Amino acid sequence: MMRARLALPVLLAAALAGCGKAEAPKGDAATERSQALERAKEGAFGTQVKALEQAKGLEADLSRKAQEAVEKAEQGTK
Repeated sequence: MMRARLALPVLLAAALAGCGKAEAPKGDAATERSQALERAKEGAFGTQVKALEQAKGLEADLSRKAQEAVEKAEQGTK
């Protein structure tokens, strides 16, 4: 009976100690993000994910062209 009283707190402490441990990440965040994006393209929202990628590409292209136009205009005023 005495052993059961001592064993219970020890088992409880051991169980609680293992609860807070998270698994170590298997890879870096950038790799996981790119893999998740590829999986999303094939999933239920694949067309939306692809459209979002295209929009981001257009945004970058327009930003680059706008910056070039501003630089060209500034050179013309000098």
